[in-house]
Amino acid sequence: MQRLINEIVERAKANRQRIVLPEGTEERTLKAANQVLTDGVADLILLGNPEEIQACAKEWGLGNIGKATIIDPENNPKKEEYAQLLCELRKKKGMTIEEARELVLNPLYLGCLMIKNGDADGQLAGARNTTGNVLRPALQIIKTSPGITCVSGAMLLLTHAPEYGKNGILVMGDVAVTPVPDAHQLAEIAISTARTAQAVVGIDPKVALLSFSTKGSAKHEVVDKVVEALKIAKEMAPDIAIDGELQADAALVPEVGASKAPGSAIAGHANVLVVPSLEVGNISYKLVQRLGHADAIGPILQGIARPVNDLSRGCSIEDVYRMIAITANQAIAAKNQK
Repeated sequence: MQRLINEIVERAKANRQRIVLPEGTEERTLKAANQVLTDGVADLILLGNPEEIQACAKEWGLGNIGKATIIDPENNPKKEEYAQLLCELRKKKGMTIEEARELVLNPLYLGCLMIKNGDADGQLAGARNTTGNVLRPALQIIKTSPGITCVSGAMLLLTHAPEYGKNGILVMGDVAVTPVPDAHQLAEIAISTARTAQAVVGIDPKVALLSFSTKGSAKHEVVDKVVEALKIAKEMAPDIAIDGELQADAALVPEVGASKAPGSAIAGHANVLVVPSLEVGNISYKLVQRLGHADAIGPILQGIARPVNDLSRGCSIEDVYRMIAITANQAIAAKNQK
């Protein structure tokens, strides 16, 4: 596990990105930020009252917070510029300039406007805010990636089974956002999760669309959805190696894959697992985490044109540090795709 984290951190250090932290006075965020700045992982932008941030840094002995760019939403010289940008982006929804001027004082909106304006590369929040509050401005301002209409969440599973995935590392989606995706959304989730595997784990994705059926072994409308999603995904992204529908053992175990899906290049060799619903994803990763003692890192939000990630409100300092590095890796990949 530590090896993968080290690889993610090293890639971030080699191509430093500007990551916005809207919760600039939150203790875990600030302590992680201090370590990120000490290690040179990313260039950080802290949003909040500068005096309050400096007072917190002094209280907690954070000597490197001065290396961050600190922006006060209340006294931001670009406040009017961002308000005009927001008003223009949302005018079809009836937003007035007065409403826009009010919203740019909200750090979650301000961070996304900075990204949209080219003044930052990614954002991480959620230690104090709900997922809805983190996602709303991202979807209103940054919007989804080209060709993608739905946001989803991937989980990195670092297992103790090196014979599966990439030395025991698997990427699973969606575990966080879309409860019951239709076939088109499921195809988008598969493509987004494959791209996350490339950007964050650095692997050549082999994507399995999971089901309780393998290649027609069972008949049901939920199986039909997976079959349709495979067809759509192949049309949308012919460069991604993907197959389905596959049961989990057929996706992961070579001899089972060879038996149940002969001729499949993915069966038995999958490193990206795409589940048919959020319910399945959430239950699956937590079972692997608890019963298999795997490390679960995420969720990593995907499908947004520039990375905006959401922390758990129960996150640790280490979680924040890792997610800053992951957000930086996603930002690098987004620029390369462009």
